[in-house]
Amino acid sequence: MIEGVLQVSETRVADVMIPRSQMDMIDAADSPEAFIPFVIETAHSRFPVFQDNRDNVIGILLAKDMLRFYAEEEFDFRDMLRPAVFVPEAKRLNVLLKEFRANRNHIAIVVDEYGGVCGLITIEDVIEQIIGDIEDEFDFDETEDNILADKNGRFRVKAVTEIADFNERFGTRFADDDHDTVGGLVLSRFGRLPKRGETVVVEGLAFQVLRADSRKVHSLLVERRASPEAPAPGA
Repeated sequence: MIEGVLQVSETRVADVMIPRSQMDMIDAADSPEAFIPFVIETAHSRFPVFQDNRDNVIGILLAKDMLRFYAEEEFDFRDMLRPAVFVPEAKRLNVLLKEFRANRNHIAIVVDEYGGVCGLITIEDVIEQIIGDIEDEFDFDETEDNILADKNGRFRVKAVTEIADFNERFGTRFADDDHDTVGGLVLSRFGRLPKRGETVVVEGLAFQVLRADSRKVHSLLVERRASPEAPAPGA
């Protein structure tokens, strides 16, 4: 933790932010009926809301405020938007953390020197630089196995699991010529860095991203997909 504290004073916001391409944002022109499925799917607690273009962030929508949508006959989510906080990408994390605490903010929009949005950062991103990753219900304990079965017949798999070990456990024949780990295999199939909740199917196995950041995938949920039934003879 002491090392983390020292590093935070030397780390810039741009070094740990979620890049613009991976930001989950809501268009102010959309109706709640249109974006609520997106809110549920991404499972974030806060969403930047933009108007006209993604550089024009007009506020932050808290997911919990959407509960009023189901309780009120007249509902305008724009009335519930919290002010957006903007920070330069060169700001030091220790300074940002003090501002988060002083203003009771949990999220900030990162802008470049021209005022364009280039990413976002949360208080959790900053704290993790000090104490390490903050585990949630999708995370693994470091002392546990790389592959854990759950009661629904699915498997939680660390992205660092070697392909050879994965093949042995699942009876698959994934090649490890180009990739050493399951995370590398999944990244190659996506062709980009996926976000939490995204799924790709590879040879009958569905790989859902449980946890990822702006740099790598951390854990996956693996589930066998039943093969389509063969058509009956003469069908």
